[in-house]
Amino acid sequence: MLDVKKLRVLQELSHRGTLSETADVLGYTPSAVSQQLAALEKECGHRLLQKHGRSVTLTHKARTLVHHAEKILHELELAQTALESTDETPAGTIRLAIFQTAAMALLTPTLEALATSYPQLEVEVLQREPEAALEHTHLRDVDLVVAEQYPHRAVREFQELDSRPLNEDPVMLAVRPESDIQSITDAAGASWVMESRTNASRSWAQHVCRTAGFEPRVTFEFNDVRAHIDLVERGLAVALLPGFAWAGTIPRVRLIELPNLPHRRVFTSARRDTARRPAIEAVRRALEESARQVKLL
Repeated sequence: MLDVKKLRVLQELSHRGTLSETADVLGYTPSAVSQQLAALEKECGHRLLQKHGRSVTLTHKARTLVHHAEKILHELELAQTALESTDETPAGTIRLAIFQTAAMALLTPTLEALATSYPQLEVEVLQREPEAALEHTHLRDVDLVVAEQYPHRAVREFQELDSRPLNEDPVMLAVRPESDIQSITDAAGASWVMESRTNASRSWAQHVCRTAGFEPRVTFEFNDVRAHIDLVERGLAVALLPGFAWAGTIPRVRLIELPNLPHRRVFTSARRDTARRPAIEAVRRALEESARQVKLL
């Protein structure tokens, strides 16, 4: 009989690509991962890994085994969900991945509501960019993710993820109150602050500027939206900022509507196998209630 824990190690290696990254994810040492895989080779009677210098690749037999391991893990998650569904009160630990502006608007009221209603439920929170977080959910690193999608910018789809909407968040041009800028076209000569090139928001912001007829002069690059706000307030830059950035506060900047009033779509995603777990459902409902309470500009 093959050991499920060893199959999980092989399955993780197939996704991560290296022994060291597999070890990091599973909380093992690289040598422990190697030992688990060597033991699995003995159990199944086939060679599973091929060495190429310091790296390893999976053999055809290993890829076949991974295919079946995915099915086994799928069934185990369904079994765990079925067991937990008989519990009267959500409990346990949920790992939630959330991006910065969503955390600014939703996280505190969500955690406070859960602490009151479900004291036996613990939420571990990680700040992750949405596309990376969706990948981490797909790979079982996290249980639930809050992600975003900008207009006309597709996000990678994972068929095994279940998604539910949270909010439609307006995005506007933020400038210093004293600025002469009245529209996006007036900002053609301004200094801009944007997120890094790997972020979907950066790609979308550049698209908006180009559609308005200019290439933005990105003088500042920060993934921390609070740095964007500070630069705009001081008149050092302009930025495209979402409504969630102002939740619970009064902006000390002037916000200018963009053509066609674009909104980004904010949503939650969980693996379909685990989406019905009472603990995950409780966190999702709390996030949805927090989103309903947000007063967007």
